[in-house]
Amino acid sequence: MWKTAKIVMITKRNFMNVEYDMNRYKKLTILHSNDMHGDFLAENIDDNLIGGVSMLSGFVNKVRNEEKNTLYCIAGDMFRGSVIDSEFKGISTIEIMNMLSPDVVTIGNHETDYGIAHLLFIEKCAKFPIINANLHIKTNGSRLFKSHHIFEIDGMKILFIGIITESVMNQARNEGLLGTFLDIQEAVQEIGKICDTYNATDIDLTVLLTHIGFEEDKKLAEQLDPAWGVDIIIGGHSHTFITEPAVVNGIPVVQAGVGTDGIGRFDLTIDTDNNCLYDYKWQYLPINSETCPQDESIDSLLSSYKNVTDMKYSRVLTRFKRKLTHPDRFMETELGDLFCDILAEKLGVDIMFLASGSIRNEELGPLVQFLNLTECFPYDGVVNMLTVSGQQLHKMLNYMLRDETLAGHSSGFFQISRNLRLTYDVAQSKIIDLTFKGKPVEDNSFYRIGLQQFQYRSFEKYFNFPLSEIEKNHPTKVIATSIRDILEEYMINTQGIDMQTDGRITIIRI
Repeated sequence: MWKTAKIVMITKRNFMNVEYDMNRYKKLTILHSNDMHGDFLAENIDDNLIGGVSMLSGFVNKVRNEEKNTLYCIAGDMFRGSVIDSEFKGISTIEIMNMLSPDVVTIGNHETDYGIAHLLFIEKCAKFPIINANLHIKTNGSRLFKSHHIFEIDGMKILFIGIITESVMNQARNEGLLGTFLDIQEAVQEIGKICDTYNATDIDLTVLLTHIGFEEDKKLAEQLDPAWGVDIIIGGHSHTFITEPAVVNGIPVVQAGVGTDGIGRFDLTIDTDNNCLYDYKWQYLPINSETCPQDESIDSLLSSYKNVTDMKYSRVLTRFKRKLTHPDRFMETELGDLFCDILAEKLGVDIMFLASGSIRNEELGPLVQFLNLTECFPYDGVVNMLTVSGQQLHKMLNYMLRDETLAGHSSGFFQISRNLRLTYDVAQSKIIDLTFKGKPVEDNSFYRIGLQQFQYRSFEKYFNFPLSEIEKNHPTKVIATSIRDILEEYMINTQGIDMQTDGRITIIRI
């Protein structure tokens, strides 16, 4: 279905006229992906291959051959989520991306997972422009990347601006190398500055390529001045699947889910006299063997990487009694319970808090290879121990279970170990029962908490009060340098593992 864009009303007659005035009205196709997370390999589902970069590349090349004017962009998070990416620390990913050949990319939060210095090295390896307008080097205030890229295609000038905001950049912030992270309001100002500067060069279409999440994209669109001429927003980060664009302030906002199982497609008609989007059609299209040819050159490259990882990661760790699941990161899950209980026991803490989003697969087992564990828990790291009062624990958990988190708009949901049990009433917006080892949590009692370093360094973001309040109780300390090593060791020595959710997190929604 064709949609109206901006303030121009499209009728069938209008559209027919477009066909005759090709000097004024020009066609452009924009393909877009986001949050690929190292999802390089196709899956065989019901005798049909689904996803993977080989067929994704085949589809992109097919459209490029079919359509005169085609651009392909990626809205962040190319890295992390697969053993091929983690084993080669993103070098494999950038080589694969070079073969996929996007026209422009913006960074996501996971592009910083291997460190800022490594990211800058990766950028030098990229054969495509990487843009971001609002990351700055703390020492001198200069931008870390080019803010934008202008394409000249078929007599049109297409402006892409890259945007990321503070809420998705904790890793970079923790390194202390980057400053002046921008919130939505400041990002709006930066966009206005760029648009004012370059619209004078007769820009025909302006695209924001963002990695801030679908809801934040809509907030961003609300605040943009129509005079700046932003035409569309292509985003990532929240892994949102949509059936049609959200139109906010006259601007279509889109996102293409997660991984390589599908791709977003804009078919645009641009009014080059008025330098604006005239009309558009947007679709989310599946990537599968029925409709997408394979790219043999990418297949060959993937095979070379996969041969290396298969040899290293194919060893068997254990066999579960049955398959264990993690179907939703915003609820208690079997894998969440298992991992938290293992870590609490081995680390000697009273309560383990494990970020639910750290568990990346919906299921694990029954046979568990090192490969499976690594894919399920790819973001290995340090564990810090904190001492919190019962009052502070109440505060942490109440904030974790706020409406925003339970609706899936925040990443701050944690799995917890078995000694802690809570009941949260959504209608009252508070915890109505909280016990530790079967006894009520008292305000003046103290509990040793295990927390991943990533969340520890962003404590206030996740729990809404300063870490300094916690550190008054007792100095914090590192108690483990690798979560995955602990999980691996436990599994090697334990067979027939089983775990069923036991109601340690009960949410009353009536």
